[in-house]
Amino acid sequence: MASIPLLRFTPTTPRLLPHPLNLNFLQTRIQTRTRIHTKPASISASYNPIPATDRLISAVAYFLPFFNGLQYGRFLFAQFPTLALPFQPILPLLSLYRSLPYASFVTFFALYLGIVRNENLNTYPRFNALQAVVLDVLLVLPMLIQRIFSPGQSGIGLKFTVWMHNGLFVFVVGCFVYGLVSSILGKTPYLPFVTEAANRQM
Repeated sequence: MASIPLLRFTPTTPRLLPHPLNLNFLQTRIQTRTRIHTKPASISASYNPIPATDRLISAVAYFLPFFNGLQYGRFLFAQFPTLALPFQPILPLLSLYRSLPYASFVTFFALYLGIVRNENLNTYPRFNALQAVVLDVLLVLPMLIQRIFSPGQSGIGLKFTVWMHNGLFVFVVGCFVYGLVSSILGKTPYLPFVTEAANRQM
């Protein structure tokens, strides 16, 4: 009589990954993939370039303190005539600006009332115009102090006047170049002693 082989069953532990009813695992995978695909979209949507019109207004505004501050370079120009060569291209525009009566006052109030206080414009040109106005006001103070105290035309008084004029000229030219280049590139320039005063007025 032939013997029938017995079937042996060995208990096995259930696997969670391939089981069709493992809903928690599937939900976790779907949420992870959704987070990965949605992050780059939020980053790209936050980029807002500065319009070309705002950059142009901001760049032109810095010409006001620059034109009014060139007078402080007379001692440097007299001592080093070659320093005047880079300013030769703007001499016709500077001559036209100074030939107009009350051009400085008209430009000052045009910037302040037409741009700084104009709420229809964006914040970027208004802030840069305000910095140019504040810088122009700061440049007037040394001339008033010089006229009140009149340090003299010789000795220590003359040396102090020369040092003050040379330092102010370098400061004005540096602020002008920095503000002009930053405005063209669409970046916000932070001028020393000027930005803090401008932030209080905005």
